[in-house]
Amino acid sequence: MEGEPFLDLCHLTEVEQTVILSVLQRDAELRNKEEGRIRKLQQTVSDPVRLRSLSGAWFHEVRAKRYQKGGADVVHASIRHKRREKDIPLTAIFAEEKGNSSQLHEQQEEDKSTERELQENISMNGSLMSLYSVGDFGDVVVSGQIQFSLQYDIKKEELHVHIIRCQDLAPARKNRSDPYVKVYLLPDNTSRSKKKTAVKRKTLNPVYDETMKYRVRRLDLQARVLSMSVWHMERMRRNLFLGEVEVRLAQWDWSQSQPTWHNLQPRVKLSPDDIISRGTILFSIKFVPPGSEGSGCPPTGELHIWLREIVGLLPTKRGAPSTYVKSVVLPDESGVSGQQTRVVRGSVNPVFNHTMVYDGFQSSDLIQACAEITVWNPHPSSCLGGVRLSTGSGVSYGQAVCWMDSTEDEISVWSSVIQSPNSWVDTSLPIRTNLQLCSD
Repeated sequence: MEGEPFLDLCHLTEVEQTVILSVLQRDAELRNKEEGRIRKLQQTVSDPVRLRSLSGAWFHEVRAKRYQKGGADVVHASIRHKRREKDIPLTAIFAEEKGNSSQLHEQQEEDKSTERELQENISMNGSLMSLYSVGDFGDVVVSGQIQFSLQYDIKKEELHVHIIRCQDLAPARKNRSDPYVKVYLLPDNTSRSKKKTAVKRKTLNPVYDETMKYRVRRLDLQARVLSMSVWHMERMRRNLFLGEVEVRLAQWDWSQSQPTWHNLQPRVKLSPDDIISRGTILFSIKFVPPGSEGSGCPPTGELHIWLREIVGLLPTKRGAPSTYVKSVVLPDESGVSGQQTRVVRGSVNPVFNHTMVYDGFQSSDLIQACAEITVWNPHPSSCLGGVRLSTGSGVSYGQAVCWMDSTEDEISVWSSVIQSPNSWVDTSLPIRTNLQLCSD
């Protein structure tokens, strides 16, 4: 491994770094013991054939032939060669950086495919916040507007929400209201996301001029919804809802830097059945044909799935869920091809960085196969949704099957895998909730 760059662990927590360090130290201790054992064998065993067997040299010879590049390239791809994150161009940011509209147009064309992948991933007709709210929101007839502006600080990776004022609010008590504004950056509905303005007493036209800041990556903005709701403060009773505005940041015009007015809307109850996608899953996938690494290796084709992370996972009413990811290659006659990641607890943006490898394939099998990737909540065990990569023909080896139901985007990814062997296909797909789990 001489000449290889050092392993970069700066993106990990101190706990994770400590665990990795302890594993490396233990590995060094075992290596020293093994080297000492082999030295003793070399001094006491004269038969070279027996020495080769006892020392394990035969294993290292076979391994060297199998991995002539010094290790499985999936490890090289997922650890040593850290890929630069693809960011979605925010119009205002790129306009400022490049200084002219022609260069901006070139950048937008270059990232056109990425923008299609990360379009609004929560399609619905109703209030996203209604999924987490309880109580009656119809006590006051909603009226009025709210004025605000949005800006993104690319250096600090911060979203700035400037709440300026409201006008013509509905009166909650005796022709007056004591209004304040509550903000969430959904799908995170926890206390970490909740921010409030000050309460303005006895006014229907409050002025706030307050700025809320959220640490969020540009990539994550595409899967976020900004919820701003106006409330009347009650001292002894439940606060009264005066209206809300939800902004899907994937559709926001980032060239608009001036404050804008938006009509307050009543909270329309959204059924969970109306949710088409629960978030976006980011992963890479490739097919290694048999014999493509030389010397007949690998003996059969291998499918490598590198699960990276989920962005904007829609939480439950209890907050951000704990999740893990399963994968299986269908048809699975043996019933043992399923693999899964570790559980990531309490996150709407869980990072897995887990690679799954399946062997036993021929190139022709890919047309008949389907790679199914599903997201699960462990307690209670329930499937939140997933993706299926296949030709979408509905048929496998001459039989009609329910799992050959890939969407257009999923079919496109699978076609790239088939047409580009030995090459990673990087993709991000919506986690669809209409995935019907079915057996072979």
